[in-house]
Amino acid sequence: MTRVALLHTGAVVIGPIADRAREALPDVEIVNYLDDRIVADLGDPARAASVAGRLADLARAARAGGADAVMLTCSSISHLAAPTAEAAGLPVLRIDEAMADAAVRSGARIAVLATLPTTLVPTAALLRERAARAGTTVELIEEVIDGAFGAADRQVHDRLVVAAIERHADDADVIVLAQASMASAAARARTDVPVLSSIVPGIARLRDFLAGAGA
Repeated sequence: MTRVALLHTGAVVIGPIADRAREALPDVEIVNYLDDRIVADLGDPARAASVAGRLADLARAARAGGADAVMLTCSSISHLAAPTAEAAGLPVLRIDEAMADAAVRSGARIAVLATLPTTLVPTAALLRERAARAGTTVELIEEVIDGAFGAADRQVHDRLVVAAIERHADDADVIVLAQASMASAAARARTDVPVLSSIVPGIARLRDFLAGAGA
């Protein structure tokens, strides 16, 4: 049986992403790996440099455990997909790449919302990368939603994210939620513009990749 390793930086997304993967890929075995200090350490000058090596170690562990491919589930580490693949010797996909491609196709003005600066910066870079690949240019409206990451409960988090979505709806062709953990808020927002998150398109691209690889 084909085995895919999901590399996570937060426990909150393990359930939603793994459940979606199992639903879309019933014949694939899903294994989860977690380092829940990576996002914090990316913002720590004394530890940021360690992240690439830690991801490589996790991917090598996944390969040793029989994984045929790896998917990075956090946009904060998306830019490390290529070096991780090279270090581990197996394909490494980015869960947010398909979302970025869909955003670029949806319009030139893209509002990018995040709850952490360490996620906003790489997501914006990914959107520019995918726009260049598609031969187009985009204008990004970027916001780190104050108070959402440290919110006392999920309802407060979602309420702040919904408010940001609705605040930017009139100024953007499409809204991108930079973190998979923000997806729960998308359905609550009242807006006519597309609101994109990474889980569904990311897992769909993983499925297409595995089909193309003959897995």
